[in-house]
Amino acid sequence: MKSFLVFCVSLLLLVKTAVASSILIYMDETQKNHLKAYGIAYWTLGKEQPVDWLLNYRGGSFLTAYSQQLENECKIRGVSYEVVPDAKVSAILGEIADPQSNTDLVRLEKAPKMAVYSPKNKQPWDDAVTLVLTYAEIPYDIIYDKDVLEGKLPAYDWLHLHHEDFTGQYGRFWANFRNAPWYQSDVRSNEELAAEMGYDKVSQLKLAVAKNIRDFTAGGGFLFAMCSGTDSFDIALAAEGVDICEAMFDGDPADPAAQQKLDFSRTFAFLDFTLDANPYNYEFANIDVSPMRPVNEQNDVFVLFDFSAKWDVVPSMLTQCHQKVIRGFMGQTTAFRKEIIKPDVLIMGENKALNEARYIHGEYGKGTWTFYSGHDPEDYQHMVGDPPTDLNLHPNSPGYRLILNNVLFPAARKKKQKT
Repeated sequence: MKSFLVFCVSLLLLVKTAVASSILIYMDETQKNHLKAYGIAYWTLGKEQPVDWLLNYRGGSFLTAYSQQLENECKIRGVSYEVVPDAKVSAILGEIADPQSNTDLVRLEKAPKMAVYSPKNKQPWDDAVTLVLTYAEIPYDIIYDKDVLEGKLPAYDWLHLHHEDFTGQYGRFWANFRNAPWYQSDVRSNEELAAEMGYDKVSQLKLAVAKNIRDFTAGGGFLFAMCSGTDSFDIALAAEGVDICEAMFDGDPADPAAQQKLDFSRTFAFLDFTLDANPYNYEFANIDVSPMRPVNEQNDVFVLFDFSAKWDVVPSMLTQCHQKVIRGFMGQTTAFRKEIIKPDVLIMGENKALNEARYIHGEYGKGTWTFYSGHDPEDYQHMVGDPPTDLNLHPNSPGYRLILNNVLFPAARKKKQKT
């Protein structure tokens, strides 16, 4: 009798597998671990198996061919999924294709090669992107100034900028941390590298790096940056050939006419901004909102725009989430003043009442860039020396999902944007 029951159960499993053709990794509120679900999608692509990204269907779900190995991987990583037969797949695809439905299907074909621009002595928790890539089990390489200047960027599809200061002012930490051993070590290592690479100043080294990153984007690369990696990048490009660093940063005073010499045609996102000429301030320019903004943690939020999945495919991919209202979070660059954003830049997330943009996107040459303000979506006011965020406590973070949308974005099959 026992053998017969075992036989029946085995037969049912075989029938289930034979009938089931696909695995649906749903991404709505019922998903147990949204962040690791992205890792499953990336893992699947790494096996040379395409994944269909179902835009606006149950929170931006993933659909791919069934395999026992994939099902096991979902179980191991704690990712919710559903095994679906051909008939149900056809019904889902029909629902998505309905012209009246704000849904679409994008085929993800190849796992993008990932690079993170970051000092190599940093820990993953020093940066939200490296933190979530590590948690989601998505592989990436760490590259820094020397790698960039030696021409290694073209080997990658996607690049994230760690919370860097491309202006050569060491993050404007001088006022509060100039006597801290970590700050002094950072200055020393940057000055040594600048000299090794043939530059008289760190600001010149960082500008050369920024220009290489600009060219990587122009050539078709996907650039993603957060916090000070956004505005300091644009400021460095605008200030090419202009000394904007005071003596404590580079040994000589800044050009008193620096503001008038800025060239905003070189920037990706921002124009007509005003440099902060006070080296004691923890700001580079007025791109960032005031730290005295009239909002507290409880009501600090931003709202994702609703895009047409069938017509605005790119921003629809980048805003896939199970929530539209996202909790705000601070950083050296907390939010972007909307009046300083170029008119052709696409705003994807904003606090309309405060006239702030939090999540923006644009094209440069053959590539694209996305800027996301703030430091850590699950740490409202991250301070120097604070403990790392434990993403095991935040597996469904909508703020971190926006980062991972950008990770999968380069895998999408090129699809002509509708106009």
